[in-house]
Amino acid sequence: MPKVSVYNTEGTPVGEVELREDIFGVEPQPAVVHEVVVMQLANRRRGTHDTKTRAEVSGGGRKPWRQKGTGRARHGSIRSPIWRGGGIVFGPHPRDYGYRVPRKVRRLALKAALADKVREGNVVVLDELHLPEPKTKEALRILSRFEAESGALLVGAEPDPVLKSAVANIRGVKFLPVENLNLYDLLRHPKLLITRAALARVEEVLQ
Repeated sequence: MPKVSVYNTEGTPVGEVELREDIFGVEPQPAVVHEVVVMQLANRRRGTHDTKTRAEVSGGGRKPWRQKGTGRARHGSIRSPIWRGGGIVFGPHPRDYGYRVPRKVRRLALKAALADKVREGNVVVLDELHLPEPKTKEALRILSRFEAESGALLVGAEPDPVLKSAVANIRGVKFLPVENLNLYDLLRHPKLLITRAALARVEEVLQ
């Protein structure tokens, strides 16, 4: 069963915690991880793109010239798709790109990503993580103690507006409450800083 040290915000070890083997010892699952990431990105698409058909573009109410005798090709409307400014054929229209993969697959992908983070030594467990004021300088000071100021995902047991505001201006750093922990954000950030309480919640949900 893997073990990791528990630190306070000063960077001092204050204990150890055992990680569940069935969660943090999962073998790499690149295909499953890819499938879930693609699903997440598809669900984030707004799908508001739209093009106008020949029925929607303006103009073209009458035949541009008579059918015969001009020497030119036959046309019924200047808004035909073959005309400049005409309608678009088979263009995109508003749609929902979202879909779901089974819950077991999503959980397996999250376990695999967490296990990779542990194997790479990129998981830092904190005894607690709070800031009295939303000061970016103080947040950077804490991150620098764990060499995580260039990119880290902070995960707490509860929503923390103060901490979220403190890291909002730090590029590559994001705070999430544990219920919003997701695979895409986990992969985007090199380091994971998670509180002991949030870690217990993760193990409870993914068991």
